[in-house]
Amino acid sequence: MFSKILIANRGEIALRIIRTCKEMGIKTVAVYSTADKESLHVRFADEAVCIGPPSSTESYLSIPKIMAAVEITNADAIHPGYGFLAENADFAELCEEYGVKFIGPSAEMIRKMGDKVTAKETMIAAGVPVVPGSDGLVKDVAAGKKGAKEIGYPIILKATAGGGGKGMRIVWEEEDFENQWNMCKNEAKASFGNDGIYMEKFVVEPRHIEFQVIGDQHGTVIHLSERDCSIQRRHQKLVEEAPSPFMTKALRKEMGEAAIKAGASINYEGVGTVEFLVDKYKKFYFMEMNTRIQVEHPVTEEVIDHDLIKEQIKVAAGEKIGTKNYIPQMHAIECRINAEDPYNDFRPSPGNITSFHSAKGHGVRVDTHVYAGYSVPPYYDSMIAKLICKAQTREECIKKMQRALDEFIVEGIKTTVPFHQALMKDPDFRSGNFNTGFMDSFDIGEPKKGK
Repeated sequence: MFSKILIANRGEIALRIIRTCKEMGIKTVAVYSTADKESLHVRFADEAVCIGPPSSTESYLSIPKIMAAVEITNADAIHPGYGFLAENADFAELCEEYGVKFIGPSAEMIRKMGDKVTAKETMIAAGVPVVPGSDGLVKDVAAGKKGAKEIGYPIILKATAGGGGKGMRIVWEEEDFENQWNMCKNEAKASFGNDGIYMEKFVVEPRHIEFQVIGDQHGTVIHLSERDCSIQRRHQKLVEEAPSPFMTKALRKEMGEAAIKAGASINYEGVGTVEFLVDKYKKFYFMEMNTRIQVEHPVTEEVIDHDLIKEQIKVAAGEKIGTKNYIPQMHAIECRINAEDPYNDFRPSPGNITSFHSAKGHGVRVDTHVYAGYSVPPYYDSMIAKLICKAQTREECIKKMQRALDEFIVEGIKTTVPFHQALMKDPDFRSGNFNTGFMDSFDIGEPKKGK
């Protein structure tokens, strides 16, 4: 087992990893930018190293500075969390060269799944259903129009190096193709430095359902069932739950087997998720694989009663996992609490938190790095907390979440709590009647007096 792990991340996920490491008797090193000097992950780590100014490119994305921190502190492993360098194959490769264990898959595995075209080809070879689309990258507008006609509109253009909802454009008819193509290509170039575009059939009214998988160094891959991530805005997830209200036993068995095939096809090591689009007829298609721990991993942890960070560390240390696939015995929902104004197009709302009261009680979990007096910086992702509730049934879980949201108090900044309160009352959400287009017509209503 590792003696000291450096956490190449910040915020709640860094604190989450520190907690598990402490329970495992592993020393921790926090890295931080000057903007995060007062963050809790810095306070609770055994050691902390400042790696630069607020800009991510000069701190959390600076591989030389992170490797220097490893050398200074003699850490023998790096946990990348999610985001930043978590799916950076060059970083994983450099860790291997330096003899420092990257807690995650190998560089080769990341590359196979990080490039969307290569991932799709890998899944086809493994016998995993994929969305009909272009055979590799689309070279120009003429070729794209020809392919779109063969696939059938609507289609979606995607950046091969894309992620986080960037570099994606839906084309409903041929006359819109060229304009959407140009916008997609420009955004891909600006966001990822790679303007390669591929094309897929756009699945109408899909659910976004992902399967949690774990693979060890001994060739075993298992799944820990599904999460429904269909409530999203501009391809960014807002709420996740397990199990999916759309799921059946037969569909779970079929999708679980496909998820295991996906992981086994690349001899996957570590925790990860295989993401699918599922149409209203319960036909599912591979979308992508995230080769890291995910923001919504607590949802799975709560319904199967396992610490996924602990499992991730154990696998990285060479330990074997069992061969049992876990099926949820309870229901869990996670609401992402962001420093955003839901009444003003979810505009970011950084600033000083003057008052903070976390929800508590049976079946309520809060993962957060903020506190009263903490200043939310404007430089990073706006998520300040994850509120997770679990109960015996989905109906009970929604009621528990309503109660928890009512007592979750953050003052000094705007948050998405009012959005989640409105969502929990929505008849379609409560009945499980939703898909990835839900937010297109959702009305949060007017702000309450004094809010």
